[in-house]
Amino acid sequence: MKRILLVLLCASTLRAENPNILFCISDDQSFPHAGAYGTTWVKTPSFDRVAREGILFTRAYTPNAKCAPSRSIIITGRNSWQLEAAANHIPDFPAKFKSFVEALGENGYRTGMTGKGWAPGNAQGRQLTGRAYGKRKAKPPARNMSSNDYAANFKDFIGQDEGKGVPWCFWYGAHEPHRGYEFKSGTKVGGKKPSDIDRVPAFWPDNETIRHDMLDYAFEIEHFDHHLGRILALLEERGQLDNTLVIVTADNGMPFPRVKGQTYELSNHLPLAIMWKAGIEVRGRVVDDYVSFADFAPTLIEAAGLDWMACGMSPTPGRSLFDIFASKRAGRVNPARDHVLIGKERHDLGRPHDGGYPVRGIVKEGMLYLLNYKTDRWPAGNPETGYMNTDGSPTKTHILDNRSNPVEARYWDLNFGKKGPEELYDLAKDPACVNNLALNPEKAPVRKALREQMMAELKAEGDPRVAGDGAIFDRYPYAQKNMRGYYERLQAGEKIRAGWISQSDIEPAPLD
Repeated sequence: MKRILLVLLCASTLRAENPNILFCISDDQSFPHAGAYGTTWVKTPSFDRVAREGILFTRAYTPNAKCAPSRSIIITGRNSWQLEAAANHIPDFPAKFKSFVEALGENGYRTGMTGKGWAPGNAQGRQLTGRAYGKRKAKPPARNMSSNDYAANFKDFIGQDEGKGVPWCFWYGAHEPHRGYEFKSGTKVGGKKPSDIDRVPAFWPDNETIRHDMLDYAFEIEHFDHHLGRILALLEERGQLDNTLVIVTADNGMPFPRVKGQTYELSNHLPLAIMWKAGIEVRGRVVDDYVSFADFAPTLIEAAGLDWMACGMSPTPGRSLFDIFASKRAGRVNPARDHVLIGKERHDLGRPHDGGYPVRGIVKEGMLYLLNYKTDRWPAGNPETGYMNTDGSPTKTHILDNRSNPVEARYWDLNFGKKGPEELYDLAKDPACVNNLALNPEKAPVRKALREQMMAELKAEGDPRVAGDGAIFDRYPYAQKNMRGYYERLQAGEKIRAGWISQSDIEPAPLD
């Protein structure tokens, strides 16, 4: 009975003019890799349109730069350290946490999705991002890309008679630019040139192999953007675009060494553009406020005219973005949005006893502070299992193959070596995060202030890592039984492998 009353209370505020919601998410795309941010070697006219006709955000961060944890944050509005097993990659999604899509579906919205929703892990039979639409297929422009015709599947959803006059929420989750890539597809199919790239990140060597790898990544972003453009055009044809709240972002940074799955600037800092012609006061603005992915769910629940707690959503540290929507200002809009918290627990496989690499961090006013809890562990996973928190790639292989080369050895250390207990970076001067200022006496006051603020907020959010029970995150099992005890089974000689790493990247023994 209590459950029924809550749903009725939540639904009682649903209005006929509530917007449709289109949530568009690429898989592994870093900031600033979109045309609207000035990146010329990635062509994203559809993202650029959303930014031009809505708001372009320059400081949007996921609190956890890995697929499943980041998506868990998006759908619940809670930081990953507040999500029990869902703090980890490949978890059993806890029954106690509701997604914003489920809440909308219980309160008058029709929901659907195509491509990658909440994943990877066990959703326990729930439709966390809506009913799947996936029967439309098309030949992709390059090998290893998804054959999902995302836009055609959205058309199936939007064209259903049952949807007439009913607000809807649709999750467009591309599989691109997740690996693997067809090597040199960016040049052979996409028409790009290695010289198009203005700068290779300072933590990788600058050579043709890595530039081609980056261009292949760019080509896959463009595939995501192409389908976004088709979806926007369909909404415009049907007269629904003006009252559709469109969010375009990514789940975590690019699938390259020292980015995806780590805690640096390119890992957590992501593209974000939001368009809602009927609901955003002044369009075409560039906003520099810090935005966390925990802010998405409260924003969408408010857009639907619903009450967060009455819908059965768990308490959230996230803040609705309606203050920014209603403002006429560009630049910094709300002075209180001056920081975000980030962190991680267990990603992927390959450490003894299924251990993770716990980190907590804060990004505030251009400074990144990181606290590494288990510095005896390998940040990207153990060498003898292939550094499994880094996807297999030409870039990864090149760095590992040249680890003994005196000219390039430092790249192995930056990408795969062990870390000290604290890291501090000035992002304006050092966006690649290669100059650790944590031991600089002049930066001690900044480091101390950031650590104290971070710890106070984590304590208030009930983070078990701060409360002294951080080991609980390593005790949560993988959703898939064949992944449990991977390290021990591999060392015992069992013939098992992971498809996202290259066998040639496995070192015979760890090197300290």
